[in-house]
Order: sequence, then C-alpha cells, then structure tokens
Amino acid sequence: MHLAIDVREACRSKRTGKGQWSYGFVTELLTRHCTVTLFTDQEIPRAWESSPQLADVRTWRGGFPWHFSSMRELQRSKDIDLYVSPTSYIVPSLIGSRFPCVPIVHDLIAFQGEPHDAFARRVEKFTLKRAAEKCAVLCTISAATERDLLERYPSLSLKLRSILYAGPMRSEPLPRNPDGKTILCVGTLCPRKNQLRLIEAYAALPPALRSRTTLILAGARGWDDEQIVERACTTPGVEWRKYIPNEEYQFLLSTCEIFALPSLYEGFGMQVLDALQAGIPTLVSDRGSLPEVTADAALRVDPLSVDAIAGGLHALLTDGTLRRSLQEKAMRRALEFRWERTVDLFLTAVRQWASIQSPRKEP
Repeated sequence: MHLAIDVREACRSKRTGKGQWSYGFVTELLTRHCTVTLFTDQEIPRAWESSPQLADVRTWRGGFPWHFSSMRELQRSKDIDLYVSPTSYIVPSLIGSRFPCVPIVHDLIAFQGEPHDAFARRVEKFTLKRAAEKCAVLCTISAATERDLLERYPSLSLKLRSILYAGPMRSEPLPRNPDGKTILCVGTLCPRKNQLRLIEAYAALPPALRSRTTLILAGARGWDDEQIVERACTTPGVEWRKYIPNEEYQFLLSTCEIFALPSLYEGFGMQVLDALQAGIPTLVSDRGSLPEVTADAALRVDPLSVDAIAGGLHALLTDGTLRRSLQEKAMRRALEFRWERTVDLFLTAVRQWASIQSPRKEP
C-alpha cells in the first residue's frame, strides 16, 4: 500500500508535542513494508532520506495554500492509496469522501474553553467533525482522547477506530545522574499546562527545602501566559529556560531530581513518557490522559489545588523510598509504549479498512 503523510510539524526545527509524535511515527513507519510519500513545506530530516520505503517528497509553499496543493495532488494521484493527517484536519475535511484519509486526533483542546490560539481553535472546531465523519479510519493517541471525542460526537462510535498511543523520544533510557535539586517542568507556557499553580506550589514549600531546590520551566511562550512569565521571572528559585533544544532537554532529563506536569488537560503527554522512560520520579495531574499514561508509576494530584501540588512536590523531594518505588515503576511502565506498537496498531487498522475495499489492498 502507498501512503501519503503530512510531515510538516515533524520537519520543524522546534517541534512541539504533535511534531514529536509525527517524527517518531514516521521514523518507524519508514522501516515497514509499505511505500510512503511525504507531504511537507520544508526539508525533511536527513534520517529519512535513505529509507527504501520513501517513494517521494512533495514540497509546497506553507500556509493555507499548502492544504489545497495537497488536496489537488491526492485527487490526481494514480498510485497513492491513503492519506495520513497527524496534525491537521483541513485536508480530510475538504476532500471528504473523495479520497480515503486517516486523521489522527491528539486532543480536544479547541473545545476545552481555554485561552488558545484563536484562529487554530476556530479551524479545528470547523474541520474536526467533518474530517472524522468522512475518514477511512479514525485514530486517536489515547483512550482519554477517544472518550472525549465520542462524548462530543456519539455518532463516531460507528467509525472504524484505533488508539495508537506513542513512543518515547529515545530508543534507550537515558543514563541518570540526579543532581538532588532540580524540579523540571517541560511544556509551552499556557494556563492548560498549569505552570502558574506549579510556581505557587514551589513557593509554598518550606523555606529550608526551597532553598536547596530549583524549579526549571522549559517551554516557549504560548497564550495568556503573561502572569506565568511574570511569576517565573520574579519567584526566587524559579528559572524559565524558554524553548530548549533537544540536547539540553536530554541533559535536564538525565540530571533533574523530579519531573512535574500538573496539567489541566493532555491528549497524551509526550514529555511525561520521556520522564518515565528515564526513571524520573514524576508528579502529574489526575486529569486527561495522564492517569492512563502513567498508571501507578507517578504521583497524581488535583491540579486545581496549590496545596495538593505542593504536598506532592514535598513528598517526592523528601521521601527516598517513594522516589525509588516510582523510579522502578516508571521504567516498567515506559516499556509498554513503543513506536513499534504504535505503527503496528496503525497498520492493523489500515489493513482492516483495506480488507473491505475493492479491489483489495494490503499495506
């Protein structure tokens, strides 16, 4: 089977969660027995260029015209069987039933009522339902996201669906050398990531404990983040590193004492999986996909309670037995998430779709 896939976000120099997911997914997909054409608006990663599965790279000018170029290419193609859209619903929505598509739904942030990029929120609200209704296979990256999607659009329960999950950034766990002092939080600054309450919880720690610890926030500016930036820059012991390159991200994962993401909502939580793989004692919220991803391998707290977050930080920083227990559980839990499994689940769903097509197509 010949698959075309939108890889724009995977080709960015500064990848966010969807870009990291797309990069890991495509990297594994290019090792399988299927033909792949990449749709992009810039150069692809060098690691992909030598894959024998890579049939072609189609590059068009970015922005909204990119979607129309992709749609025209699909409509006139004589060899592409299926279009995979991991970060946008625009092409699947516009092309409808005229070409088989697989949209991959990461989250329903656009429907959460949180301050968000206004244009992106409107586009997702306008395109998601039609893309999901008209697609060949509907994929999500967590059971939590699938549940949210079906609650909003119950008719989608009749669609052929698959939960794909994700894999960690690295193929092998990082060597760990905890510094005994760093609390690490990675994520774009915005209310949904809950950095403001995390800062307040850190500031509420006992002075003696706070004096020997540092809270590092790593993430670019997002939206409605002015108060987060102000508190990050004025609270003693807090460092805001802005967007960090992969090398610094890996270093911080290898040296931090604990990892914290008390997010109000996540579709998956890629950085949490990286922390689990590294065996980092981790604090997460009890909402969204985070309980699903971490199971019993992280300390869960109520993200709306500064006291609960502070209590969780205190426990992780002072209880060595708890840290060791979570470290062991985290590494075991991380083994359950692999890009190989994600691509296996995807190809199984695609084969199921292909089995009812005429003529029969097998990936």
